[in-house]
Amino acid sequence: MKKALVTGGAGFIGSHLAAALLDRGWDVTVLDNLSTGKLENMDGFRDRIRFVEGSITDADTVRDCCDGVDVVFHQAALASVPRSIDDPFTSNLHNIDGTLQLLLAARDAGVKRLVYAASSSAYGDSPSLPKREDMPNAPMSPYAVQKHVGELYLKVFADLYGLSSVGLRYFNVFGPRQDPKSQYAAVVPIFITKLLAGEAPTINGDGSYSRDFTYIDNVVHANMCAAEAPDPGGVTVNVACGGRYTLNELFEAIQDCTGTNLEAIHGPARAGDVPHSQADIGLARKVIGYEPKIDFADGMARTVAWYKEQSARV
Repeated sequence: MKKALVTGGAGFIGSHLAAALLDRGWDVTVLDNLSTGKLENMDGFRDRIRFVEGSITDADTVRDCCDGVDVVFHQAALASVPRSIDDPFTSNLHNIDGTLQLLLAARDAGVKRLVYAASSSAYGDSPSLPKREDMPNAPMSPYAVQKHVGELYLKVFADLYGLSSVGLRYFNVFGPRQDPKSQYAAVVPIFITKLLAGEAPTINGDGSYSRDFTYIDNVVHANMCAAEAPDPGGVTVNVACGGRYTLNELFEAIQDCTGTNLEAIHGPARAGDVPHSQADIGLARKVIGYEPKIDFADGMARTVAWYKEQSARV
């Protein structure tokens, strides 16, 4: 039986990944300090995993969790551009220092593969679309800098120490269990929960900013591909669908799914936000055999259905 460590496994992406690994017969350990993750995200499989409440910044904890592990899926992070702007020191501690602690522990434990959750924010505001991995990086926030540094460390550990690894640059992931209540919540769960409550959400800026919104099942699939592909040599690849939707188009799509007809409120654009983002996924196809399985419309319908079910339980 293959053994996996999922850091941040009580979070949105990590909990979906942990559940998928269990379904595939893996032995799973989840490491999470519950600063943003939630125990309820693991309802339905908590009794089938080893759960360790702790931080990736603690060397002893990380070493213990890596012992005997085949693949580490590193999802843990303080994953927010605004949070990193408000408190760059704390986000640096988790996103850079914590990642380095994990890389050292994985190297020393003889982990066979490390899959790193990178971020499309590394590209910055270059007007060139779609984004390709050979483009210059131009981070616009501490978070973007930190996630890019993780990519650089990944490549160095592959070249110097032979730690087989791959980075996955996520593009605006959405889906069930994404928290709409956090101060730094993503736009999709905020829009959905507001509309289901009969309230108009606020769109940052004029709504023309666009993103390559990526349903969670595609990200889980990419992680599985990355774990099982021939040694990628520390390369980082885009994980998205290759499309692009403006915030206004996102709002209309969610209105269609919720059956609402409200006027959005427009506020100021957020500091550190890039205007447009769209992925070229050609390298991911080549290196790890990734192909998106769920398109934007289907993913949004599934997501809204989940939030409707949750609201009906309240």
